[in-house]
Amino acid sequence: MSGTTIDVSDTLPTRLRGSAWLNLAVIVCPMIAGAFYTLIAGEDVNWDWQNYHEYNVWADLTGRYAIDVQPAGFQTYFNPLVYYPVYWLRHALPAPWGLAIIGAVHGLNLSLIWFLARALLGRSANASTLCAAVLIALTGPMTLSETGTSFADILTALAIIAGFLLIVSDDTTPPIRIFLAGLLIGASVGLKLTNVVYAAGAATALLFAVNPLAAIGCLALGGAIGTAAAGGSWSLMLWREMGNPVFPLFNGIFHSQELQPTNILDLQFRPRGFFDALAYPFYWLVGDHRSSEFPFRDARFALAVVLIPLAALSGVIRRQMIFTRRDVIFLVMSCVSYIAWLYLFSIQRYAVVLELLCGPLIVLMLVRLASAFRTGKDDAARVSSMLAVIAAVAIALWSQPGDWWRRPWSRPYQPDLSALTKPAVYMLLDKPLGYFAALLPSQSRFYQLSDLASPVLPGSRFDARIRAGLKQPLPGGIWEVHEQEHPLRLSLLDSYGLTVDSSKACVTIEGATALSDIVACPLKFKE
Repeated sequence: MSGTTIDVSDTLPTRLRGSAWLNLAVIVCPMIAGAFYTLIAGEDVNWDWQNYHEYNVWADLTGRYAIDVQPAGFQTYFNPLVYYPVYWLRHALPAPWGLAIIGAVHGLNLSLIWFLARALLGRSANASTLCAAVLIALTGPMTLSETGTSFADILTALAIIAGFLLIVSDDTTPPIRIFLAGLLIGASVGLKLTNVVYAAGAATALLFAVNPLAAIGCLALGGAIGTAAAGGSWSLMLWREMGNPVFPLFNGIFHSQELQPTNILDLQFRPRGFFDALAYPFYWLVGDHRSSEFPFRDARFALAVVLIPLAALSGVIRRQMIFTRRDVIFLVMSCVSYIAWLYLFSIQRYAVVLELLCGPLIVLMLVRLASAFRTGKDDAARVSSMLAVIAAVAIALWSQPGDWWRRPWSRPYQPDLSALTKPAVYMLLDKPLGYFAALLPSQSRFYQLSDLASPVLPGSRFDARIRAGLKQPLPGGIWEVHEQEHPLRLSLLDSYGLTVDSSKACVTIEGATALSDIVACPLKFKE
């Protein structure tokens, strides 16, 4: 393209370049904010924590995988490594301090956004533009909803954003930085497979690097090592024990004998067509939460979808080079990751990284637009700073965070289990009940019968384990467990010849949320 070129060099103003005190504040302040928000929001008792975040770590520590039968359903076999920090802090420290520390760690995502925005904006980086990028990231509905919780999305976001930062830190990024980026992004994939969309985004973006083949090779090598380090041992265990390295996923390919030969996919949130997919950011703008179980409202994606083509079009109209190489790499990383996420999942929680990246992305587009249409550098800087602040404040005021269930810190979850003090066999007829298993005597056994995605197959190893366990009585007897709000599904017990023992009383136990009290009823064999 002919014409003039806008000066968007990466030389930073002296005041933002290397102040140790400023960099320290950029790290410490977000940590304080994350901890403070956790203290205000309350104790995390999200559905996934109730189902498998708590149970999987406990099971890994205590050898339960050889005793129980998937108490958390198919999620029982997700890599527990990423949930260890929350588990340890939650159990090692009194409430609320363990989760407050996790909230502080989550806050470091904002520090990374500051440094990412600073790297992208170059000379245009000033207090207004950088703070605007952080404010947009700070007020993300999913970011806020996951701060101080056991969700892995916001924790692994640290590695992904750090990897993206390494890639765009220089127009000619050294191979070692790309290797380290691959290491970080690969580790995030090993810890949680859904992060593969960000690996796809990074790999595609490096097609625009100075030396694309070498860059992609370094990224792939680092990614392979990172994935193996974070998830390799778990996958090897699954392959050895279950015949499927990602059990129970992709069993239509690996054909583990413990599960039907089908691929487990959650398609309920995906778009119904091309135009529906295009409309998703605008659904979120008006509070249509079709990509999430619970309501939220978000304007950042809609604004980004408008600004990206507008900025590109302005360059064509003005015959100017609007984007630097690193701009292009960042845009491709973000857009390809978003498209892959939308196609594979469209589950809003998995888009925490994308939500955080909207901060520097929106500010970058506003800065480039202002540079295209203003002749003086000082004039463009004033306009872009003003637009960035206005956009950030508007997005923050419009955002409505999601809610995955929290309890007030004045009532931390401490259920009365005095009626279930003896080791027993528990037939779980509902989800989520994995957290309940971890509260009961450790000699107990837990068998999940209600998971539709991963049913216990007749004649399978799981089926044999249940039948053997029922033949070995424990002092507490045999119980069924279900949530009070759901009907008791006795038909699930038929194949094991069990029914409720009406001569004995059922027990009701406080659940983690107000809607999930737990009922346990004693069972007996049918006569």
